[in-house]
Amino acid sequence: MDGDTLHSIGELARRTGLTVKTIRFYSDRGIVAPTDRSPAGYRLYDTDAVARLDLVRTLRELGLDLPTIRKVVDRELPLPEVAAAHAEALAVQIRVLRLRCAVLTAVAERGSTPEETELMHRLAQLSEEERRRLTGDFLDAVFGGPDTAPVFAGVMRSMTPELPDDPEPEQVQAWVELAEMSLDPEFRAALRRTTEYQAAEQARGETAGPRPDIAAAVRDRAGPALSAGIDPASPQADPVVAAFTAHYAHLLARPDDLDLRRRLAARLESVNDPRRERYLQLLAVVNGWPAPESLAPVLDWSVQALRVRTQR
Repeated sequence: MDGDTLHSIGELARRTGLTVKTIRFYSDRGIVAPTDRSPAGYRLYDTDAVARLDLVRTLRELGLDLPTIRKVVDRELPLPEVAAAHAEALAVQIRVLRLRCAVLTAVAERGSTPEETELMHRLAQLSEEERRRLTGDFLDAVFGGPDTAPVFAGVMRSMTPELPDDPEPEQVQAWVELAEMSLDPEFRAALRRTTEYQAAEQARGETAGPRPDIAAAVRDRAGPALSAGIDPASPQADPVVAAFTAHYAHLLARPDDLDLRRRLAARLESVNDPRRERYLQLLAVVNGWPAPESLAPVLDWSVQALRVRTQR
């Protein structure tokens, strides 16, 4: 293109792909001013106008407002500075849109009422500090607040959700459901009972230091029997039951008798709360952890095996 050539607004439109109306609009606002006019009064533009219009179109597509664009093309504002500020603003908008999308998706999938929808929206909008307070209140209610036994410190950390600064929609949905659960008084009370059960054992000196997770211990012993299809009420299950009850008796320094087996059955039933498992599943999504293994099948098998052998 010859640098001395002047182009009509129609030619400029063909070269840039913009409409005549759009170019006239930019021209009227001084963003791309005409270089000259024809004898008949029509606007004429030089080669630089093509480059300016290309830049204007790009910046408009990126969402910049016209006053800012004019300052950029006139070199009154440095483009990198403008781009950085705009990118930061867009990041905030994207986060808000993700939150809205996550809430609306959850509403659609769960068939939520208007009241539930309002609660989900408020939970999704909580700041990091507000989320921390909500989680802290939940964990204090479950584990006992400032006087929590040291044995539970690690458990509390492992149950703390930490939503990232730029969460994925599924993480937001998981956080909202998890937050709803943590506000449920019945769920709090159920977890509190489990905690008190373990704390009482610790206080009586039945264990020395942190007690290994009983659910995991039972899983290791009863899991193979479940996989092998052994009926929990059958004689083939006797040595399996004996193995995990002996382990529990050793942990408590008590005899493996009828009372201990009933106690273990109650203990496993309290652990085998579907709400607790759901909390751990949601926690893994929020924190970006691998999905936890479901212990429900092996705990069901173990409780049934214990009940059959303690009903006398």
